[in-house]
Amino acid sequence: MLAAVTHGRANTAMQSFANTISVEDIALVVDFVRDEFMRDKAVNTRYHTVENGWPKHEQYADAFPFALGDILLDTPDAQLSPTQLRGKRIFMQGCVTCHDRAKVADEGVIWDARPVSFPRNQYSHRESERSPSVDSMSEASPYARHERAPVLANLTVEERAGEHIFQKNCAFCHAPDGTGKNWIGSFLEPHPRNLTDEKFMSGMTRQRLTTVIRKGLPGTTMPAWGGVLDGEQIAAVVAYVNRAFHPLADGAISAD
Repeated sequence: MLAAVTHGRANTAMQSFANTISVEDIALVVDFVRDEFMRDKAVNTRYHTVENGWPKHEQYADAFPFALGDILLDTPDAQLSPTQLRGKRIFMQGCVTCHDRAKVADEGVIWDARPVSFPRNQYSHRESERSPSVDSMSEASPYARHERAPVLANLTVEERAGEHIFQKNCAFCHAPDGTGKNWIGSFLEPHPRNLTDEKFMSGMTRQRLTTVIRKGLPGTTMPAWGGVLDGEQIAAVVAYVNRAFHPLADGAISAD
């Protein structure tokens, strides 16, 4: 225990306190934990007790399997009995505050940025005469760094045209840097495709991207642009994506 408090434990949330408290104080902390929690099992160290404001804790017994991880919290409701459904409701309404999500089958993403408010005072991350600089509060926004388009040299005429179209239209959702992690993109469900994602883009061909831009993707936030952009303009956007965000695999492009 002295070693754990002094040096921490790798791959856990237990940090080292060697540079925070003295060797003597570390020893005192360890002695207190051993005496209070392990040897005496003091009443004040037990959470769900009358002394700690939990009379009749057994009335919440239906929720215990979720708190203890005996039943996974994301188990479909159709697979739960009426008693278990009641326990899940109790857990979600109260216990989850301290027990977090207990155990689940699907851990999901570790972190997924979500927009929590509108920009203040008509602020825009894009530099302009109205917004020439970033204030100290807005600069911390997780979306600000995605509002800058890549600076590319020696673009072809087609790629330059595609850059203009993309940054004036597509960037509204996909972000100027192509990640879809800008403020607007983070609002959309599902999120706009990250055009820099190696895992997804490694299988993207010019033909497929052309079709997606022209016809859109049903069930997503990707609209059809075939009635807005002509074939030449769509080809320019494809050329720009290929140059700016990720190389596209070769593939014949349909003329229709």
